[in-house]
Amino acid sequence: MITKRATGVLVAGVLTAALAGCSSDSGSGGEKGDGSYTVGVANFTLGGPYFNGMDKAIKAQAKKKDVEILSTDAGGDAAKLASNVEDLLSKDVDAVIISGGPLESAPAVLNSLKAAGKPAVLVDRKFRTGEYASWVGPDNEAIGKQNGEFLVEQLPDGGKVALIKGGPADNSIGKARTDGVKGALEGASGIELVEAPDYGNWSSDGGLTVMESLLAAHDDIDAVFCENDAMCLGAQRAVKDADRADKIVLAGVDGQAEALKAILDGTNYLVTGLNDADVIGSLGLDRTVEILDGEKPEKDTVVPSPRVTKENAEKYYDPEGNF
Repeated sequence: MITKRATGVLVAGVLTAALAGCSSDSGSGGEKGDGSYTVGVANFTLGGPYFNGMDKAIKAQAKKKDVEILSTDAGGDAAKLASNVEDLLSKDVDAVIISGGPLESAPAVLNSLKAAGKPAVLVDRKFRTGEYASWVGPDNEAIGKQNGEFLVEQLPDGGKVALIKGGPADNSIGKARTDGVKGALEGASGIELVEAPDYGNWSSDGGLTVMESLLAAHDDIDAVFCENDAMCLGAQRAVKDADRADKIVLAGVDGQAEALKAILDGTNYLVTGLNDADVIGSLGLDRTVEILDGEKPEKDTVVPSPRVTKENAEKYYDPEGNF
């Protein structure tokens, strides 16, 4: 999570870059700030803290801008996501923000929005195919790389690093994060990588189970990288239960409040890469309003993902935040 001060700085910086080349078209959209927009939010899932936090952030930012939000949850069902979008279109929303979760594409969703002439704004997940108006999200490979570089610094004499993946195998977000960390670690002297054979399914309980299996199979693990903080928090519990917290350090991704608290408290959870649901959700709503106002912002915006350690975690930690 991010404090209001840090959020303001990060969001302002992203918006300045995104709008630097914008033009405006006074013939489209409504009057700015007139509160006339209704925006649909099509969530593939609200089952995890990250996606739930993003939905809350979109709603909070919409309230500030007097925009009405109609939010839906497909419960992890791609067909339901498509039907939810059709339902939103029947309610004559002005645009739809899509939080696609693990989906690599959603052709039925994007085709429906295109046919209806409604902007599709993607948050976090950028689909591999299909037309959309804009995307706001992180550079996942860069996040993994910076975590890998941090672990190299923590293991100057080498060591064994375990990798916990969220799954499924074709999830490009998880793959990009793991590719990034592997790229940094594979070139380091004395580093051995061990990939968990099972997926943690992006959950704390999943991370716990996978880590228990890793600990049973390897008694010499020095560090763990997880593709998100939720799994890493579960892995941390397993490490503690095995009485190995003084021997194994952990690195995650997202900036979940519980992970930031663990970092601040000086535990063996040492680093995360900020992929803040509050920031991305807020920027996604802002981007949607810009498009409806007739502006033409850049199509794709990469949100900065700073490395968070004990030295700077207080800047980003907000126990009252959405994520």
